[in-house]
Amino acid sequence: MSNDTIFGKIIRREIPADIVYEDDEVLGFRDLNPQAPVHVLFIPKQPIATLDAATPQDAALLGKVLLAAAGYAREEGLAEDGYRTVINCNEHGGQTVYHLHVHLLAGRRMQWPPG
Repeated sequence: MSNDTIFGKIIRREIPADIVYEDDEVLGFRDLNPQAPVHVLFIPKQPIATLDAATPQDAALLGKVLLAAAGYAREEGLAEDGYRTVINCNEHGGQTVYHLHVHLLAGRRMQWPPG
C-alpha cells in the first residue's frame, strides 16, 4: 500500500500540520477545514486506505487510533460535554483522502443528522 497521500506527507513531515498528538503508531493533527470549534484528525501511521480495507490484523491499530482520539478529548476537557468521532468510507461515505482517519469533532452541540 502506498503512503503517498497528503496524510503520508504529513507523517513524513514533508508538509506542515498542526500536530496535537503523536505516538509510535498514531498521529493527530488539526483539520485544515474545521467543521466544529475542535476538529482533529487521528490517523494510523501505517496506511490503511479505508475502513472497508481493514483486516482482522489491523484490529489493534484501529483500537489505538480510537483510544488516541478519546484520550485527547479527555486531556483537552472535551469528554464531559461530549464529542463526535466519524470515519468516512469511500466516495459515498464522504471520504476524500484514502488513508483511514478518525475525525474528532467537539466544542459545540452536534446535530443528527449532521448538518
